[in-house]
Amino acid sequence: MTNEQLKNRTKAFSLRILELVEIMPNSISSRVVINQLAKSGTSVGANYRAVCRARSDKEFVAKLNIVLEEADECQFWLEIIQEMNWIKQASDLDLILKEASELVAIFVSTLKTVNNRLNNK
Repeated sequence: MTNEQLKNRTKAFSLRILELVEIMPNSISSRVVINQLAKSGTSVGANYRAVCRARSDKEFVAKLNIVLEEADECQFWLEIIQEMNWIKQASDLDLILKEASELVAIFVSTLKTVNNRLNNK
């Protein structure tokens, strides 16, 4: 997957997160989760763009670690939503959870590859 493809994928993920929070129920507890999910979900796409502009391997790793943390946080909030049964269309939530999991795996794999390369220099 190219950087451009992953930029588009993380942006699409951010948009799906925003669509999801719009259909969430309005309660005290759901509003907390909505805010956290919206922040971390949009951060994945925004921070991945910053990764693509990294000026060094060290900066690349630091920025990609932020993206990984945000994607992992999204996965956590999505699991909370699932366990609270806040979304009626479970298939929609399942797709977003799957995408979050895949993004986490991509970022973990990329970080391992880059760190191995840097450690072997």
